Formats: sequence, structure tokens, C-alpha cells
Amino acid sequence: MRVYVPATIAMLQRLVAEEELVPVSRTAFAVTPTLRESYAAGDDDELAEVAMAEAARASLRLIAAETGDAETGDSSSGAREGVVFRRAVIAADVDDVTLRPDLDDAVVRLGAPLTLASVASVHVDLSEAERAIERASAVVDDADLGDADAEFVLGDAEDHELAWYATQELPFLLELL
Repeated sequence: MRVYVPATIAMLQRLVAEEELVPVSRTAFAVTPTLRESYAAGDDDELAEVAMAEAARASLRLIAAETGDAETGDSSSGAREGVVFRRAVIAADVDDVTLRPDLDDAVVRLGAPLTLASVASVHVDLSEAERAIERASAVVDDADLGDADAEFVLGDAEDHELAWYATQELPFLLELL
């Protein structure tokens, strides 16, 4: 099954260095039967875009968590140091998944760590998205709770499309960041 795993740049660095990654709670997104049922129309490609968009929003939450961790640190040069404000989604083909419709229509739980060998592609924001991603990561929880202003900020970030990278390009991409 093709899954879309939300990630951060730091998580991509771990994936390249260790050739495997344990996603947060082993959570990923996919075209599930529940997702198919929730859309009256849409082919597999359109539904895959929905699953990837969910993973991209989850990536924002991971960035927000990194920022929160940085804010509690003792860094004298700023709370956001080291945080790269670019969403990342890993597209991978895995066999061992558990559907989690109790969490959301597209949510699945991976049965094992994600290996670099299972990665089909990686999708990452371009540099021009960074400011919008930074603003959105600060309000993603508010948007989830229905704050209209926060949802507007989130929409600005989600207007940026993720760039596609082949697996073999990942080390070079990370080196350039």
C-alpha cells in the first residue's frame, strides 16, 4: 500500500543516516476504503492527493512540536534555531498497515519502522514557502479548533505545493538545506 508519512527535515536526516525511521506513533496516511467512501467522486490519483494533503498538514504539526521543543530549550540565540520551516511528506510502499478510521478517514498505522528501501519519493516545500510554513506552524492547533483567522493562515501555507524528489536525490537535498 502506498502511504504518505508526515515528516520534518530532521526526520528526513535521520532516515538518510540510519536508513530507517519510526514515524511519530507510526502514523501515516493512505487511500483507505473509508477515504474512498467519504468522496462521491474521485479517482485514485485525486484521493492520493487528499491523503498527501493530510500528511502535509500533519507535517505542520510536527514542525510546531519541534518549535515548541526549541522554545523550552536554553538556546540564547533564539527559540527557532535549527528548525527548518518546510513541510515534508515521505511516499512509501509498505505491506504492514492497520487502518485507523477511528482517527480519520485516511489514517493508517505502520506495523514496522519505515525503511529507506521502501521510500518511493519525498515531497518537500521550496524555500519560498518557509515564511508561510513558519506562520502556519504557530497556529495549526488553533485552526484545528475552528479559529477562522488561523485557518486563513493555514490556507496560505497549504497553497504552496510540495516539490517532488526521487529517493536518490534526498541526501543532496538535505545537504543543500
